[in-house]
Amino acid sequence: MAGCYYIGVDVGTASVRAALVASDGKIVSCATRPLQIWQQLPDYYEQSSEDVWRNVCLVVKEVSEVLTHKDSLHKIRGIGFDATCSLVALDSTGHAVTVSPSREAHRNIIMWLDHRALDQAQRINNTKHKVLSYVGGGVSPEMEIPKILWLKEKLPGDCWEKCALFLELPEFLTYKATGDQTRSMCSLVCKFNYMGHESQIPEGSRNGWVDSFLEAIGLDDLINTNYSKMGTKVASPGESISNGLTKTAAADLGLWEGMPVGTALIDAHAGGLGVIGADLSLVLNENKPLTSRLAVICGTSSCHMAINENPVFVPGVWGPYFSAMVPGLWLNEGGQSVTGKLIDHMIETHMAYKEVKEKAERSGCSVYEELNQHLTALAKKRQLGNLALLSRDFHVLPDFHGNRSPVADPNMTGMICGLTLTVDLDGLAVLYLATLQALAHGTRHIIESMNKAGHFIDTLSLCGGLTKNELFIQTHADVTGFPCVLPRESESVLVGSAILGACASGDFTSIQVGT
Repeated sequence: MAGCYYIGVDVGTASVRAALVASDGKIVSCATRPLQIWQQLPDYYEQSSEDVWRNVCLVVKEVSEVLTHKDSLHKIRGIGFDATCSLVALDSTGHAVTVSPSREAHRNIIMWLDHRALDQAQRINNTKHKVLSYVGGGVSPEMEIPKILWLKEKLPGDCWEKCALFLELPEFLTYKATGDQTRSMCSLVCKFNYMGHESQIPEGSRNGWVDSFLEAIGLDDLINTNYSKMGTKVASPGESISNGLTKTAAADLGLWEGMPVGTALIDAHAGGLGVIGADLSLVLNENKPLTSRLAVICGTSSCHMAINENPVFVPGVWGPYFSAMVPGLWLNEGGQSVTGKLIDHMIETHMAYKEVKEKAERSGCSVYEELNQHLTALAKKRQLGNLALLSRDFHVLPDFHGNRSPVADPNMTGMICGLTLTVDLDGLAVLYLATLQALAHGTRHIIESMNKAGHFIDTLSLCGGLTKNELFIQTHADVTGFPCVLPRESESVLVGSAILGACASGDFTSIQVGT
């Protein structure tokens, strides 16, 4: 479809981005806006769906401005959304219901990294219900069912009674765009314990919801409302929703009424979709099968996506999820709760941070580039053949916000071994290096667990903000021993969400085309 365009929208942890993507997959224009985050208490992270939608509208209008004539807007054939796996609470009229102890109405999103539901997650896992085998053996407090249980138990009763609709943030975006409550298979199977594999729905389930599970954990009132708060109409990623953009949403976004809207994905899954199907023969000697590739989406946290034709049960690794990323295929999702956030924490809390920041500003580069250059010079100064040896007596355990997988313990904490009284730039550089190595070993641990259970991963396809850090990528290649392949377009998450819009437009028959 030469001359046609698609819009991809990505709502990340701290910002919302949009891209206008041409039919050949190249990004034509891109825009970003910051999002507000409230952290009233430790491990509590909240956002506002009103703030999110307002900024979505701004970035979409900005990227479509390159098509100057009004008639040119019809060259934009579809729009797709992805977002973090954060819980949105709405009332029966679609307005915000507070999820905050402060009871401020606009704060109606419990973010993905919020760990307030630790106790609820543990009690859910103590049930040992068979549903839990599809999330690696136990739910995480990052998932939606523990958060919903927390809302029921901890917020005043009137707030719980007002909650008429629980959406994941990706689904909220399609709801605002179309007025339709169609749920994403991706969100439901990954975060709501929905059994999407209809041919194998366990006894006692309805439309993928398992009554006995919700009864066992104290959420039977969701059953009594016929799952109206959770959703009964489900579509696969990229399926066209309803009649497309409503008149109101089209005006908000600066687009045309009726524009096709694709069923959404979680942000990491959109990144996986954007990279996992690439033709690797262009950079390797062979085009590796999809099932041998691990899509690693590296940002504030990291997600490790592996697909298979059959369900693979990996202890401590989420899934297997049916049709969560690629329709008809099973997904396992490993991950690290903090990666980019941990690297920044290590750097910014060190005594030498101000010094390295000033040096980076004078050099016109990022702090990471400045540290990478410093490590190269330091290894040469100490006559080491490989800069990795700088940290041979210095080690980091990176689970500062719990271990998502494969240990799957949200209560785990981090550790630094090898500290001295040194607080200079050399010490910061070594700490930074050891953190990168620790994260890479975490990825290796996830891969080893997946392959032991039945996967055959031997290639890493990476995307996300951290892939701009050459040392981060090289360290992953060194530690895993596998080739690390980067996409031509650095914004693979946005390309993935644009693919959803392209599929919804009818220009492509499936999001699997070209994979």
